[in-house]
Amino acid sequence: MNVVIKIGGSLLFNKDKKLDSKKIAEFCKIIKSRPNFEKIVIVCGGGIVSREYINAVRSFKGNEALCDLFGIEISRINSKLMIAALQDIAYPQVPKSIEELSTAILIKKIVVMGGLQPGQSTTSVAFEVAEFINAEELVVLTDVDGIYDKDPKRFNDAKLLKSLNYSELQEIILNSTGDKQAAAGEYRIFDAVSLQILKRCKINVIFMSGKNLDEFKKLWNGEKNIVGTKISPN
Repeated sequence: MNVVIKIGGSLLFNKDKKLDSKKIAEFCKIIKSRPNFEKIVIVCGGGIVSREYINAVRSFKGNEALCDLFGIEISRINSKLMIAALQDIAYPQVPKSIEELSTAILIKKIVVMGGLQPGQSTTSVAFEVAEFINAEELVVLTDVDGIYDKDPKRFNDAKLLKSLNYSELQEIILNSTGDKQAAAGEYRIFDAVSLQILKRCKINVIFMSGKNLDEFKKLWNGEKNIVGTKISPN
């Protein structure tokens, strides 16, 4: 089985914006507990640290492309940290392109990577990677329990959606973002680019919280009854 895991960069830090080494170690321990995957690729986001840099660049009147480049570099630093935590079971370098990924996955080790190019979220990178390696499953770890009918950080009555098909997901995306492209460092649980990749590759996707890794551990161990949002074609 091939699997891709997208972990939001903010999940690697605590509320004081300090690295959460215990969380990273716990995540890696869970990954190591189930070695029977053909290919595992982990995609790290930039998170709160990248947004700090991006805000500084904007204050210096830098453009969005430059802001994106800063976000990409931070996501790759987060990836290097994850590689250090996984130790010898991880591929030692962070692929910076799909071409480099194609070489890395031949080594039969866990591959960790961040952003690829300006204008592309690390979530859409995860979908592109999942398509490229023919992943059976893509797991997206976020700071909420899954996909809601509206922003749970703004609306107390937001409802968690346990399952969605592509049409329902598209409607939620359009209602929440319209045609507006996300700015550099802007966090959106899902974006239009990711949707287009999903519709053509048709993989199984689950969005779930990574703040508490108990649910992810249950998923990784093959349990079915978990809190999250499952996305399927129909």
